[in-house]
Amino acid sequence: MDRAALRLILLGVFLISASSGAYATTVITSRVANTLNESQEIQFEVKIPKNAFISKFRMVIEGKTYDGVVKEKEEAQQQYSQAVSRGQSAGLVKSVGRTLEDFKTSVTVAAFSKVTFELTYEELLKRRLGKYELLINAQLVQPVADFKMDVHIQEKPGISFLEVKGDLSTGDLANAIKTTRADKDKSWYFFFFFCAMQKVNPNGEIMVLFFFFCAMQKVQNVLIFLFSQVSNGYFVHYFAPSDVPHISKNVVFIIDRSGSMSGRKIEQTRLALLRILSDLDEDDHFGLITFDSEVNLWKRELLKATEANLKNAKSFVNEITDRGATDINAAVLAGVDMINRHPREGAASILILLTDGDPTSGLTNIEKIMANVKKAIGTKFPLYCLGFGYDVNFDFLTKMSLENVGVARRIYEDSDADLQLQSFYEEVAVPLLTDIQLKYPGGTNLTKTSFSLYFNGSEIVVSGQITDNSVESFTTEVIAVSKGSNVTYQDTTMTKDPSDVPPENEDFMQRLWAYLTVKQLLERQVLLKGQEKEDEKKEALKLSMKYQFVTPLTSMVVTKPQEGDVEVANKPKEGERGERGERGDVYLDYFDSALPSFYQKLPLYPPYTLLSFLHAHILRNNHDILILSPKVHSNRFLLPVVGQSKPLCFDVPVPHKLRLLQDSASEFSMNGESLSEQNGFHQIAIHYKTNYHLIISTKSISYRNGQDNVEILWGQELSQHNTDGVSLVVLENEMNVTMGNIGVVIISHKKDGVMFLWPAIWKYPKDVNLTGVLGKPDISYVKTKGSQTPTLKMKDKEVKTSLETVSDYRLHSTPIQECWLVPFQAVMEAEISDFTVTQL
Repeated sequence: MDRAALRLILLGVFLISASSGAYATTVITSRVANTLNESQEIQFEVKIPKNAFISKFRMVIEGKTYDGVVKEKEEAQQQYSQAVSRGQSAGLVKSVGRTLEDFKTSVTVAAFSKVTFELTYEELLKRRLGKYELLINAQLVQPVADFKMDVHIQEKPGISFLEVKGDLSTGDLANAIKTTRADKDKSWYFFFFFCAMQKVNPNGEIMVLFFFFCAMQKVQNVLIFLFSQVSNGYFVHYFAPSDVPHISKNVVFIIDRSGSMSGRKIEQTRLALLRILSDLDEDDHFGLITFDSEVNLWKRELLKATEANLKNAKSFVNEITDRGATDINAAVLAGVDMINRHPREGAASILILLTDGDPTSGLTNIEKIMANVKKAIGTKFPLYCLGFGYDVNFDFLTKMSLENVGVARRIYEDSDADLQLQSFYEEVAVPLLTDIQLKYPGGTNLTKTSFSLYFNGSEIVVSGQITDNSVESFTTEVIAVSKGSNVTYQDTTMTKDPSDVPPENEDFMQRLWAYLTVKQLLERQVLLKGQEKEDEKKEALKLSMKYQFVTPLTSMVVTKPQEGDVEVANKPKEGERGERGERGDVYLDYFDSALPSFYQKLPLYPPYTLLSFLHAHILRNNHDILILSPKVHSNRFLLPVVGQSKPLCFDVPVPHKLRLLQDSASEFSMNGESLSEQNGFHQIAIHYKTNYHLIISTKSISYRNGQDNVEILWGQELSQHNTDGVSLVVLENEMNVTMGNIGVVIISHKKDGVMFLWPAIWKYPKDVNLTGVLGKPDISYVKTKGSQTPTLKMKDKEVKTSLETVSDYRLHSTPIQECWLVPFQAVMEAEISDFTVTQL
């Protein structure tokens, strides 16, 4: 059917309101009218923050409402299995990139009928480096005549700073936003944003990030509480002092330098460490440990961050190279020993581990490693674990961190990995308080009240219930250690008359408490065992069911009107990809200026994020397909650029036979063949000198070494072959090839039932002129300012570009990256025909 024949009437308005509570409830609403004389399947798809809980989903079709119901996961699984047995699709939510999850569903709409989708999710915004961040994602895949975004932000203490960043150019974004202060009470702020864009670039994704600072310099110990007319009251306490002296720190960096860290990982780690060392204060003490199968200490003791010591440390960092296996146990214990041997009164000690894999050397039993580390640290200081990439055992790192009062953070394999590392360090760079205890006489069912460290720019949030509704005041007490001395913060706040509390505020406080309680109960699950673990799991499940949160313990069941079709929405686990591949093609996006009815009912307090927009997918009448695979017209290659957060990318039409990589001097060549309308490569051939020939297909691997032939099937057990200058290692869905001084990885992917291959270069020889599509490791660009159309300056030439997305098939996780799409000729300085071959 011709797309032009489709006519949709869709409603879309963005409206965000947040308070000092920073608890945002987001409502996404889209209304679609099918004006054709035949049924159409319409897909609703949105991206939501990973930190959020979905709490409501409904479809209204011709006046009849179909509500999603949150059920215990086991119960929902039965309906899921029944749906799958009938050949229907399920699994609505999957992880997308670093911070988002993808929600999607579809419904068949009769001729001349309407459907309204409404999705609600809730999240507590986190305060990082002194500011809150609120992310909005919208997918605009067709020219949009009028796109509007209204944003209302309210903070009881006041807002001292607000910044908006987005994918639009700085000039366009500045021109599109209008800010208005419309309050009588000096402590309340109101902002209005208007964004009208004509002919928005098709296939463009708009990411808008709102940063705002509360006026916390005046209000550093904020208590907000609320009484319910029908049950016990609820309170929330925000603790964020900034007028205390910073504490010097003892920090030890434990860096994995095993063979899997080779290439860009080790380069980015070095770069991040050099920047971090430059940020150390002179009264800090630090240590550096690198490890593979052996542990290497830069110095046996902690050294003061003097100019001379930092200079020597940077020289050591510059010499870090990859090699060997991974002995995590010995490395972490060495770091603990270094801190224990050099205690400093009044200083805060921090241990930071960076690794990209499992323990493969020394002690490899994970349970024993965790027991050793926990015993050695003894809760004296936190261990922060940074997991590099998706091959790392992140569950292991998470548990080990939590057992030692720290946190785990995933570092994504991307061009900005060094900035991710540096950003994490900045969050823990300035400790202000240690051993923080918060007390609430008259409070019960409290969230976490004990914290080992408080860092500048962060925030401690505690919520609970008040046992006596008749009290006239409520007192908080915070006891902590600052530079070795005890400090106490006390505050007493008068309560409000329950009749003065709007019903929506009452609900907000209760839901914030429930959200925070469930989050912390789930976090503790990895630490507990036996009956205690079961009891806390039951409590988390009970609250998830009561407040209809989609959590790892629950699922949302959506029953659709077509003969009781069932779909199940599950909360993805960190690092887990969805069951399906990427999203399908999305055809039409249109926004109308009318306001939905809930806009009229918007409360001033608590914070609500009312975000309404359409992401519609018009399909053929096919009930069994949830995610469509668009036809592939080209392969998109990524080209990382040193010093730039966004890589370049370029397209090569399929089908083709390409010269991927060639080094004439060493007689190495790699060619690949793609098929029509398919991703990646059907077959890749690698040749080295005259005797070594490797043919890799989606089904098997053939290796010929002189007169010997070896046949290997994908999925077999680990296979390894070594001859003079040639190393082949075959894993389940990956093959590592080293020939001479060139190393490549061939990854086998499966998407929508179709297998394909993708090559990645992990070892580039130095001072060698490589040719081929993958033979351009060094390239640079500068973004031209003031141009209406995004323009890059490359090789002294201006090149028109657009910001696009690409699946990075060089990694098993296939993360979606943003990139600047440029013509093939601009990168390669040649035509595609110059890189084609007649035979592999």
